[in-house]
Amino acid sequence: MNSEISTVWGKIQAMANDSIVLLPNIGLAIVVFAIFFFIARILKRLVKNLTRSHRQARNLGMVLGRLVQGATVLMGLFISLSIVIPSLKASDLVQLLGISGVAIGFAFRDILQNFLAGILILLTEPFQIDDQIVFKNFEGTVEQIQTRATTIRTYDGRRIVIPNSELFTNSVTVNTAFEHRRLEYDIGIGYGDDIDTARALILEAIHDTNGVLESPAADAIVVDLADSTVNIRARWWVEPPRRADVLDLQDRVLTNIKNKLTASGIDLPFPTQQILFHDQTEASDGNRAQQREGWPAGKGAPPQSRSISQALRQLAETRAESIEHNGEVPDHQDAAPRSKA
Repeated sequence: MNSEISTVWGKIQAMANDSIVLLPNIGLAIVVFAIFFFIARILKRLVKNLTRSHRQARNLGMVLGRLVQGATVLMGLFISLSIVIPSLKASDLVQLLGISGVAIGFAFRDILQNFLAGILILLTEPFQIDDQIVFKNFEGTVEQIQTRATTIRTYDGRRIVIPNSELFTNSVTVNTAFEHRRLEYDIGIGYGDDIDTARALILEAIHDTNGVLESPAADAIVVDLADSTVNIRARWWVEPPRRADVLDLQDRVLTNIKNKLTASGIDLPFPTQQILFHDQTEASDGNRAQQREGWPAGKGAPPQSRSISQALRQLAETRAESIEHNGEVPDHQDAAPRSKA
């Protein structure tokens, strides 16, 4: 028992002595790693500052800055491990990284997928910082494009964090991709109004609105013959295509269109329905030559209209013919001769 305790105690002393011997190496390794870590941050900031003034190169600067930072930190880690363990070779480190990289890849597959998607987004630049995008049910301004996720600020003051893999594999609408943007709105006029007159008034109202571009020119086209209205689609171009400017300009355009149409006597009807009861009590009911709505005229001759009096007369004639041919007397007529008898 004493021999076993002494053996354990000897191993503990040997480990302590080895640790004491390695203390200077450990301290030096920590200092070296800290130096490389701060150098990596400085290099990242330097690369970002070099591309900050160029909007098109800001995303590329972010990618290069992060890659330089990661490579510098990794190099510092290699050197620090070599100081602590002098017998450790570079080939051993590479092999260790290869084995651990496979394990990390399986364990953090989603994280690595988002990281690679973020790198591709920053390199290909389908959208940039300060662009206004629409993704699924989210719409807002791009704040940051990180290697893991992209953050957008919604118009009502909320922040949405979207994984980069979702953005890279799904459709994204970029509202600020071009300098000009076309807006459109459908205006319904009455069926009794003149379409050309309404079209001219709509275009005049659009041209009188400040902020609408003259080129490309605005236009107004008929798009639908709806239940209660003739729908005319007004289309105009604006610059710049920011969300706040779009809403403000659309408000002024629609206000001008409504005021000009109503001032000129153009009807802006609300949805209505007409219900026709074909009970054939009027002279024109059932006569498709005289009746405009309801029944199509067809190719044959229209049927003659009937009234209630005509229907009663035809019924009486039918009963009279039945009595004459069959010799039958209705019940109310059979009771009269009996009373005389």
